[in-house]
Amino acid sequence: MSNLDLFSGKDKAEIAIERLQTFCPPEGYYVAFSGGKDSVVILDLVKRAGVKFDAHYNITGIDPPELFRFIRDNFPEVQRHKPEMTMWQLIVKKMMPPTRKVRYCCEYLKEGGGSGRRVITGVRHAESSRRSKRGFIEECFKDKHKIYVHPIIDWTDADVWQYIKDNQVKYCSLYDEGFKRLGCIGCPMAGREGRLKEFSRWPGFEKKYRKAFDIAAQLNRERLGDKWVNGSRWKNGEDMFNWWMQDKGQKNDIDQTVMFE
Repeated sequence: MSNLDLFSGKDKAEIAIERLQTFCPPEGYYVAFSGGKDSVVILDLVKRAGVKFDAHYNITGIDPPELFRFIRDNFPEVQRHKPEMTMWQLIVKKMMPPTRKVRYCCEYLKEGGGSGRRVITGVRHAESSRRSKRGFIEECFKDKHKIYVHPIIDWTDADVWQYIKDNQVKYCSLYDEGFKRLGCIGCPMAGREGRLKEFSRWPGFEKKYRKAFDIAAQLNRERLGDKWVNGSRWKNGEDMFNWWMQDKGQKNDIDQTVMFE
């Protein structure tokens, strides 16, 4: 019998609450909070479960401004953390864009907290084929002292929205504008079309990416000469941006991020 089978015969909200109550450690949960639809549901479920917890939001600097304000104005109890480096500094340091295969941005901007803790996330099987393979409880492959718990892993999108409606949970208004995901602006996981939509909505972020790529490309020329980098010769920032937006050869990855909507 798997952990997912322990609470059969009840509705999904009841099951999620009992999962949270059953697996809560003495020190309580570390709740990874992003402000998206899954995230607000998770935080509401944790509160209803009556378990000990502390919630954390990592300020990436590339979240939609509306999302940042939504979190700031509605969830004062969530602790907010600023990274040591911005996304633009990371691009220059790495001398390349973040990709599906090389998501250094997640490591630096989102996944720093929770070591030694049991981390609650809103990861769900229905989100993608990669996440359909995730387990209810997982050991972080980068940090063996961090355990992920995904209480709503078997929920559908419809389940999430039904819970929000039934329990009058506040959610970010960007969903009402047609956005399906509220991850970082320019995230490679959104694909080319998703990024084009985001850059159309928030053109200032595209300008910042292009500026960082200009500097990164210059460093490539100065430090590496004609050496091929990641299979592509980037002549300048524009060349790097266009390669990045093509979204080719970046599909295969192991997804154990804590990103969720």
